[in-house]
Amino acid sequence: MRRVLAVAFALVAAFAVVAPVSAAADHTVTFVNRSGRAVWIGSTVNADGSRALTGLPALQNGQSATVTIPESVTPNHWRGKFFARQDCTGTPGSTFHCRVGDCGPLADRCTTGEQPASLAEFNFDRGDWLAPWYDVSYVNAFSLPITIEARDGVTPPGSTECTAVGCPEDLLPYCPAENLTRWADGRPMLCTNPNRDARTAYSDALSSRCPKAYAWSRHDTEPGNQVVRQCRQCTGFTVTFHPVA
Repeated sequence: MRRVLAVAFALVAAFAVVAPVSAAADHTVTFVNRSGRAVWIGSTVNADGSRALTGLPALQNGQSATVTIPESVTPNHWRGKFFARQDCTGTPGSTFHCRVGDCGPLADRCTTGEQPASLAEFNFDRGDWLAPWYDVSYVNAFSLPITIEARDGVTPPGSTECTAVGCPEDLLPYCPAENLTRWADGRPMLCTNPNRDARTAYSDALSSRCPKAYAWSRHDTEPGNQVVRQCRQCTGFTVTFHPVA
């Protein structure tokens, strides 16, 4: 997850009473595929004991599916990310491979780290009374537009808590030419960040059109940034994959 989450956890530990692990129901994440093509949901987790997910869905355009986050089992948190794998072919467990977001030879889970793609990132922590935290990240690359919306979220007056992040706009037309990869037919496929830890033409192009998504690793340090949110009261989230040209 992005640096701002680590900072927030430190602030909570320093200035707030950490709530005990509760018996509340686990949150769910619903994936909606509006991308215009089939996607295979991929997920990787932080190296903090978070449980890797299996049984992840493949979605045709227009389909949706829901997964339950295993946040109530040891270690009582789940921190990780989701992404859309695209153009996947081959036999699962053997030759299965995806052109975008590849993460191993299994269709319903990841066995390796993900290749560059748009990410929906979450921190579900039973020990953090401000959680869940969430953001859309194009820090590594932009492949599909993503939005995250809280379900049944309670937004205090004057707050941005539980509000949506990301944007539905296709950003591939604004990708610097040197960062763009194309499909075999010439259509734009993937915009890859040349330096995730510095502002670049890539990050400037993406952030100017989608200010509610990370475009580089320290985007959250910029004054007035809108890239990360938390939602203390919600049943879960909807992650929508939007179309590109």
